[in-house]
Amino acid sequence: MDWHRLSQVAKSAEATPIIDRFGEDDRARDFSVAAGDLLFDYSKTSMDAAGRDLLVEMFHAANVPARRSAMFSGGKINETEGRAVLHTALRNLDGGPVLVEGTDVMPGVRETLDRMEVFAEGVRDGSITPRGGHAFSDVVNIGIGGSDLGPAMAALALAPYHDGPRCHFVSNVDGAHINDVLLGLDPSSTLVIVASKTFTTIETMTNAETAREWIARKVGMDNAGAHFAALSSATDKTAAFGIDPDRVFGFEDWVGGRYSMWGPIGLSLMIAIGGQAFRAMLAGGQWMDRHFAAVEPLENLPVMLALTGLWHNQGLGHATRAVLPYEQRLSRLPAYLQQLEMESNGKGVSMDGAALPVHSGPIVWGEPGTNGQHAFYQLIHQGTRVVPCEFMVGARGHEEALAHQHRLLVANCLAQSEALLRGRTLGEARERLAGTFEGVELDRQARHRVFPGNRPSTMLIYPLLTPYVLGQIVAMYEHRVFVEGVMLGLNSFDQWGVELGKELAQDMEPLLLGSREADGKDGSTSQLVDYARKHGD
Repeated sequence: MDWHRLSQVAKSAEATPIIDRFGEDDRARDFSVAAGDLLFDYSKTSMDAAGRDLLVEMFHAANVPARRSAMFSGGKINETEGRAVLHTALRNLDGGPVLVEGTDVMPGVRETLDRMEVFAEGVRDGSITPRGGHAFSDVVNIGIGGSDLGPAMAALALAPYHDGPRCHFVSNVDGAHINDVLLGLDPSSTLVIVASKTFTTIETMTNAETAREWIARKVGMDNAGAHFAALSSATDKTAAFGIDPDRVFGFEDWVGGRYSMWGPIGLSLMIAIGGQAFRAMLAGGQWMDRHFAAVEPLENLPVMLALTGLWHNQGLGHATRAVLPYEQRLSRLPAYLQQLEMESNGKGVSMDGAALPVHSGPIVWGEPGTNGQHAFYQLIHQGTRVVPCEFMVGARGHEEALAHQHRLLVANCLAQSEALLRGRTLGEARERLAGTFEGVELDRQARHRVFPGNRPSTMLIYPLLTPYVLGQIVAMYEHRVFVEGVMLGLNSFDQWGVELGKELAQDMEPLLLGSREADGKDGSTSQLVDYARKHGD
């Protein structure tokens, strides 16, 4: 991969102000992708036709189409763990067979989805209850990482579709998290879903034990199991915990945690919005899968999203990417994408174990608009670092009586994108202040009001945030990560970087308890252990 050439082409293109490019033919149309009801506009970037052609050339040189086919067909593209990558099978609602080592996995996928729906609808209509006959009023999902971020993000995003029990999420092992979530809930009418494939995740199982004790104090330990369901493949461990096998929903090792909200990990969401709406989200994801698999790069939403990301990060050296949804209900999407992108592509070695020749994935962060405008947009507009921004907004909102507020929201989103592009010159700033200041003070004040402009942004606009549209958006970002990972030559589907800290944490607890001394630790760690022991009792 000729990353040096990409850098040269990108820096050459950057010499032309972005706004000047809008005099070239129909820039907005030519540098946008319209598919389904989605419109992705990347025209407010410095990418030119030559740069885009080079990126498409690199896309093919990296054999992305072949790798894409291998993923959809069950090839073991997660080579460090020897696993297929088939989260797409979870939303293959009406597709054909998907083979893993010669076995079609789709019958099992559909059976699990049907079992989930039977259970979810039973909880929703009150036919499935704990002992004592109370219908479940609240559902608490206990998980961490992909077992939390996906369903928590989607449950908030699809709040207008909630017509089932209230949905809550616990992830942090900090006791404050579970304490604050359970506070005010009634143990006798609370269903706890424990999400851990192995049923050994330390944070999840610690919180699960706390929840079981909380329920047992009200209904007794013998009855506590009726308040639990499990999302796990470790049926021996779930049985030992007291969970009925009919309430255990497993998934295979070809579904990675951060790609798992489409299957059993989404059970809490299904209970909240119902099976029909959940299947609509799967259908949106399936639509994006088919689009990604079949459409040529220039008309392919995930591909062009990925190529724009590579242009900014590897081409121009912008190390950060801001995700800015102008949709309050997507407030957890930046955190979800932070894990999806940084855990997937935050690697330092290529598939063959050699050091990567370029930086890997960017730092991903963000907040919903308009809140961010009154926080970090100052740096985006006038700071010394360029932050490529990814805006997204729905053309309309769910609250018909508040349509005027949604118009204001959309106006702010479009205006911020335009402001980043246009900026404000010193002459314009001086003209605005003329009559208020004069002489040296006019010049000084005007300089504080200059906006450099020429700051890149993209825009994803959609009609309304429905389950189907959410499925399209999430699947689009999943495939974006895949394309970037393949082109960078790394494995997007392992996460060895989380292991070392977890191992050291297990070793650390005895030190904090005082049952072992901190021999062999560095001076800083020993000092911190001493402080924690002194002040922790």
